[in-house]
Amino acid sequence: MITVVLILIAIGLVMVFSATHNNDRLTGGDPYSFVKKQAVAVGIGALIFIIILFGDYRLSDRMSYALYIMNIVMLILVLVLGDERNGSKSWLFGIQPSEFAKVITIVVFAKFLAERNSLTSFFDFIWPFCYIGLPMILILMQPDFGTTLVFIFFMLIMMYMAGAPGLKIMAIIGTAVLLITLLFVSHNLFNTPLPVKDYQVARLTSFLNPENDPQGSSWNLRQAIIAVGSGQFFGKGITKGTQGRLGYLPEHHTDFIFAILCEELGFIGGFGVLFLFFTLIWRGIRIAYQAKDKVGCLTAAGLVSMFLFHILENVGMNIGIMPITGIPLPFISSGGSSMIANMASIAILINIWARRQKIMF
Repeated sequence: MITVVLILIAIGLVMVFSATHNNDRLTGGDPYSFVKKQAVAVGIGALIFIIILFGDYRLSDRMSYALYIMNIVMLILVLVLGDERNGSKSWLFGIQPSEFAKVITIVVFAKFLAERNSLTSFFDFIWPFCYIGLPMILILMQPDFGTTLVFIFFMLIMMYMAGAPGLKIMAIIGTAVLLITLLFVSHNLFNTPLPVKDYQVARLTSFLNPENDPQGSSWNLRQAIIAVGSGQFFGKGITKGTQGRLGYLPEHHTDFIFAILCEELGFIGGFGVLFLFFTLIWRGIRIAYQAKDKVGCLTAAGLVSMFLFHILENVGMNIGIMPITGIPLPFISSGGSSMIANMASIAILINIWARRQKIMF
């Protein structure tokens, strides 16, 4: 797992440089600007990685409460003092707290679920939903719909792993889909308000019909598909891509970096990165299976679910089969907060694996 992560980080640094080095508007004239920031994030992540390895993934009650409260306070401060970028107030003093909120929530939620006696009835679901619902609603208020979907995904996976019946979870998912459908129908017929903005709805639904608004909400999607296809089998070569370099594909160093990777490294490069992610997920599942206690199993399952959703959603939206939500590709997309949070997650997974048996020192 460590080897896979190091390779992914190296690929990410190369792709971030390739996507940004000739864009003076982004870099301010320094072609290494984004690579330097990413490298600093890797260094901070490595330090946190080492600290976590020497700790214990099993939290005391006091520590669990403290982390949960800190998480809530951090998300409230974002809404009050945060900077607004691209229509979302998700940044606080140069960092994106929602990235750390995912990891913190998974760790404390695993302990919460492990201490529950039963999850067999719908009544038993109330407290877990409330526990996750508070940070999730604060993130939705930013609004950050993509991260909210991540929360929903790992929450349901962790509850299933904790013993919640699969049929009841499927019933909840079906009910949620029905309510969302009715919400949109009501919005179209009676102009009732939606919890997300109109431009976000247009982005989320653009993959269903990319030709509907080719110069507007579907622009990013169409350009990403062109970039992926133009790379063909072997790609155009590092720094030789045109969609990002000529400014056709916005956010090409963050949300759509997989399209740039496929354009420059081709099918071979894209398949290679997906194989690395497959290995990462597979090793994570093995760690969850081998964990010595329920807390470790649930924590690993939550972290693996988080990675899996990020990979499926980001790659899917780059090739036009998933809605555009602005979710970064782990270890590849430019973003310091995401990199640090992902490295901390890997450290927790390895911590769980290292303690699957009694440690004698």
